[in-house]
Amino acid sequence: MLARSDSGYVRGELEQRIVWWSQYTAQRDTPAMLSETAGESPASLAYSGTTELKAVLSPTASHRLPEDNVVVARIDVPADTSVQSKIVTLQAVPAGHKVATSLIRRGELVLKYNTTIGFASDDISAGTWMHSHNITFGDLVKDYRHGLDYVPLDPVLQHERVRFMRYVRADGRVATGNYIGIFALSHRGATVARKIAAFFDEVERAAFSSVDGVAPFTHEHGAGMERSGEPMQLLHRTLGGYIAHLNTAGALVVTAEGEDVDLNALFADQQLVPGPMLRTLGVGEAGGTRAAIAQGIEIVRTMLPAANEAKREPVSVEHIKVGLQFRGSDGFSGLSANPALSVAMEILVRNGGTAILSETSEIYGVEHTLTARARTPEVDNVS
Repeated sequence: MLARSDSGYVRGELEQRIVWWSQYTAQRDTPAMLSETAGESPASLAYSGTTELKAVLSPTASHRLPEDNVVVARIDVPADTSVQSKIVTLQAVPAGHKVATSLIRRGELVLKYNTTIGFASDDISAGTWMHSHNITFGDLVKDYRHGLDYVPLDPVLQHERVRFMRYVRADGRVATGNYIGIFALSHRGATVARKIAAFFDEVERAAFSSVDGVAPFTHEHGAGMERSGEPMQLLHRTLGGYIAHLNTAGALVVTAEGEDVDLNALFADQQLVPGPMLRTLGVGEAGGTRAAIAQGIEIVRTMLPAANEAKREPVSVEHIKVGLQFRGSDGFSGLSANPALSVAMEILVRNGGTAILSETSEIYGVEHTLTARARTPEVDNVS
């Protein structure tokens, strides 16, 4: 994790908050690790994400949120198991699934993390296994509470902010990596791009310690596609964004015959200017695949000395921008990865950095929980 170079701080702020969860996940199937509270009966196999984990993440939230009417099974829970010394499971409950903690009448809200996740499809008794078979969906009037739950973070003073070793570009912006990229204009140049990049292993880069790697950027588009419109615009933006990225010290764009994406149009649209650190290579003009690979290797060799001039130096983490992407959500995501990343991002933002919820489709349905915490109407903007 991040550490302050001037005072030895302290990675602990994040680590202390998630250490319990790390211990839990490492020993999730071990009966001795069934509870955070010493001495609690191992039969307490289920818990609420607003109880134990919240107690670790926030010292002021050591109690269970009263609004929740379900808890999450940490491991497979047999029927007739006492949960939290208050309820007994009526059926076997798979790990990651929910158990009702009170009577939920048909049509009433099912609340997890104080958020509506559905409606009871029938009267549900405490201790009932809850999943898609007894939770239904329907229309929900959301309270967007625009800005009403906003709590400002306490910013870290500039001279006290966490620092890390990274590359400062000529324009003052900070790169977290220093790569030479081999870009296939279309899928037809992918093999050449990969072969060129693969040549520059650790041995070939041994004399260039500041170059983190030579990386191929390939895709499945650019040939057999519409030459105008949104698909081509998206391809232009994607290629242009990676070529001009701060982590790209140099770029070689590989072209092939019969491509629908036009190289000159791409450069003009993305304001890319060829030069010593932005080169192009035509497979046909080079004389075929083998010749293009050999020529590409020589081009990269001319770029390595200039790329190697970049040196790591201590910079504030305020330059970091993190895009958060959902991958493989399961019944534990709201108890583990999501709150842990939330804490990490709060630390980053307090130090001047930026966090971006980059997958907006995953926000649909719970957007009101974000609008309530928005700082300004412009941030809120749900219209």
